[in-house]
Amino acid sequence: MSFPTRPLGQSPLMVSPLCFGGNVFGWTVDPSTSFALLDAWLGSGMNFVDTADVYSRWVPGHVGGESETLIGQWLQKSGKRKQLVLATKLGKDMGDGKVGLHPKYIKQAVDASLTRLQTDYIDLYQTHDDDPNIPLEDVLGTLGELIQAGKVRAIGASNYSAQRLAEALDCSDRHRLARFDSLQPLYNLYDRAVFEKELQPLCVARNVGVINFYALAAGFLTGKYRSEADVGKSLRGAKTTSLYLNPRGLRIVDALEQVAAQYKAQPSEVAIAWLLQQAGIAAPIASATSLVQLQSLVTAATLQLDAAALATLDDASRED
Repeated sequence: MSFPTRPLGQSPLMVSPLCFGGNVFGWTVDPSTSFALLDAWLGSGMNFVDTADVYSRWVPGHVGGESETLIGQWLQKSGKRKQLVLATKLGKDMGDGKVGLHPKYIKQAVDASLTRLQTDYIDLYQTHDDDPNIPLEDVLGTLGELIQAGKVRAIGASNYSAQRLAEALDCSDRHRLARFDSLQPLYNLYDRAVFEKELQPLCVARNVGVINFYALAAGFLTGKYRSEADVGKSLRGAKTTSLYLNPRGLRIVDALEQVAAQYKAQPSEVAIAWLLQQAGIAAPIASATSLVQLQSLVTAATLQLDAAALATLDDASRED
């Protein structure tokens, strides 16, 4: 199977309709499973993988770089670098003062990521967080130097407010600097308001490709978490407790199950199909820890919801 690729913003990158979230590598999946998942992802016709230097520093005993290191080992073993659109991020706290977007640190961080990834270029290099302490001109200018040096092909932003993203795009235009061609925001069928109010119109108007994270709301939109007891069964489930286990969240899951039954699909597949039909979305980011889960993601990219199904999901996910 192959999927038609789409441009990511104004960049030269052509990406598949879904992006594999690499936070699970070195965390909830072991090296051999990680390699199998990456092989299967490319084998399914997808080409886009996202990680970050900080993955998975939150695990006791980890220092960050675990995900990038595993991807690098797979690249060396598989020889599939040219088939992959590889995205990573910098700026989260890596310890020892390694944090933020100071130009000197950006140059150090990209070299560290390239070493771990065992490659000489990163397709999409993203600022994991905004750093209001560093002028946008300095950040964009330094990232542009990485593009000119051939270390990076395109740049993107993550977790930026609409105001700051607009300022960054204006800065790029005004000073003829590299521009953010992608935004990585929180967006899913539950978490809608912040993105849809300001970020979505901006990204559509300025041609910034959206690669949203938490596409399945940390697994909640799979329908497997309906009580506190369910949450305790998963390493990732703890994140869903107070955020999603409420009347609105359960109403959304009910609607997903209703639509899924109509399409003979899984609730998670419907949740991703809904995202793919929203304006400005280039490639939702979702993770899998098994080949069965991965195949379900691939299936979701083939699912086209009709107007009635979209209305059912929109009605259920309205803010209370």
